Amino acid sequence: MKIYRELEFYPKTPSVVTIGTFDGVHIGHKKIIQRLTHVGNTKSLTSLVLTFFPHPRMVLQKEANIKMLNTIDEKIDLLSKLNLDGLIIKTFDMSFANLSARDYVKNILVDGLNAKHIIIGYDHHFGKNRTADISDLKRFGLEFGFEVEEISVQDIQDVAVSSTKIRNAILEGDLKTAQSYLDHPYFLTGTVVHGKGLGRQIKFPTANLYIEEHYKLIPKNGVYVVQSEIDDATVHGMMNIGFNPTVDGTKQSIEIHFFGIDENLYNKNLRINILDRLRDEQKFESVSLLQEQLIKDQNQALEYIKTHE
Repeated sequence: MKIYRELEFYPKTPSVVTIGTFDGVHIGHKKIIQRLTHVGNTKSLTSLVLTFFPHPRMVLQKEANIKMLNTIDEKIDLLSKLNLDGLIIKTFDMSFANLSARDYVKNILVDGLNAKHIIIGYDHHFGKNRTADISDLKRFGLEFGFEVEEISVQDIQDVAVSSTKIRNAILEGDLKTAQSYLDHPYFLTGTVVHGKGLGRQIKFPTANLYIEEHYKLIPKNGVYVVQSEIDDATVHGMMNIGFNPTVDGTKQSIEIHFFGIDENLYNKNLRINILDRLRDEQKFESVSLLQEQLIKDQNQALEYIKTHE
């Protein structure tokens, strides 16, 4: 899959295009992309996903608190596994938002992507103030020479329901439900940074994960079983998301204790796959009681790993 950060980099080969956020790249999205690649293969068209970054609501509604299932780099990684020919990441800004519907179709879809076939939902709106809909797109198709294929109401509803259920499940710490819709473990990607060193003092050294993208959805505070790839080896561990109340922490942190690893991980970029949730974060009366609980957590995590490998 080739990645085009702006339209001018696309070589203008005739294409079949679908348009959307594709947050999570879940099973509903995959069904649409399977249709896209099928049309591409059948009609000898380049299969393209057109997405926008930042999210339109971040720009139009100034929603600084909007949370997404994927960072843009995570989305690229997931889409790259679906046999697409290309991903167009169009910068969403006020200049783009103010394009008329006709200019959007001509400048972006026709002149920019040379679209011959567009697969889109019945509820798709576009152009300034999102005033145009799929009937307008079909009319433009007749004018500019592209076919519009409407995604079924059921498939669109499946996408919307799946996205909502995934977000709600993650916020509640229900990783099993989230994974059933995603078809892969929910994951966090970040850089290992220096922490306070408490974990090492109590014989549970942790990698402190810093996630730069403020819009990334973080699961409910608590302790989780996790898996990652470090230096081409699969490793497991347990992760705490929370405020470290036992030592009067005031800032949320994400800390992972990897089993059987005691190497320097600072500045490494890690993907943390979240497999299951063990318990809520809780405050203990002493650090020694916390340590006792961590031993129990580790045993429970190891048992989970043993029974699910």
